[in-house]
Amino acid sequence: MAKWTFLNGDFVKEQEAVLSFRDLSFQRGYGIFDFFRLRGHSPLFLNDHLERFYFSAESAHLQPPVQRQTLKTIIFDLLKRNNLPGTGIRLSLTGGCSDDGFNIGQPALLVSQHPFNPPTDLQYQQGIKLLSHPYQRTLPEIKTIDYLMAIWLQPKRLEAGADDLLYVPNGQISECPRSNFFLLTGDDTVVTPAQNVLYGVTRKKVLEIAKKQFKVEERAVAYNEIFSAKEAFITSTTKQILPVAQIDGHQFHQKSVALWLLQQFRTRYMEG
Repeated sequence: MAKWTFLNGDFVKEQEAVLSFRDLSFQRGYGIFDFFRLRGHSPLFLNDHLERFYFSAESAHLQPPVQRQTLKTIIFDLLKRNNLPGTGIRLSLTGGCSDDGFNIGQPALLVSQHPFNPPTDLQYQQGIKLLSHPYQRTLPEIKTIDYLMAIWLQPKRLEAGADDLLYVPNGQISECPRSNFFLLTGDDTVVTPAQNVLYGVTRKKVLEIAKKQFKVEERAVAYNEIFSAKEAFITSTTKQILPVAQIDGHQFHQKSVALWLLQQFRTRYMEG
């Protein structure tokens, strides 16, 4: 779809944006990334995503080849070249070429533009089904390119008729592979796991909105809390706020708070 991408200092046609097989992203799956969507032609929450991108890079011991303001200039130049409103931008930073296949090299920076498939109207109305799995992501606060477990579990997810996975290490809910997780408790408290998760940008915005209307807690969330909760929902850049109808066969019959948060989010950030 996109015509141009940015790789290591140059804008090149997408089919010409290639990396060496010696890059650690290929050899060991080592690298970080971030992804943000456009509202029309304008990046949504750009500063938040850049903050997380540079945090992930530093945490992964990777040195981006450009400073933040230069990266902004690259992003806006790419948007003008491609003229693809309503799409998304992916920022990728690899482990770099490594002769021994283990030590970090000079990171490669790739800025690319992509379409994405948001949830359907029916999914927002009916909610989605989640399948739990006992797993904790490695370095969960870093947005790494490691999605080995999520991809390996896709046949199991499909067999179960689930829409997505929910990681539950040691009986404690953490997150979905690409989304943060929330519950609405019986006393109308909005809760979300506080540790061992990626701190999503949409998660941050939803917490800000929810605190004006509800009691909010960031804390450990036990799996068995789903059985007494009124609602569950997930948040992400591409999904925004998406109700959960079922987890491992347990049904949630209420979606009103998730849909209220979605309406508030869209009114504040997606309109105008």
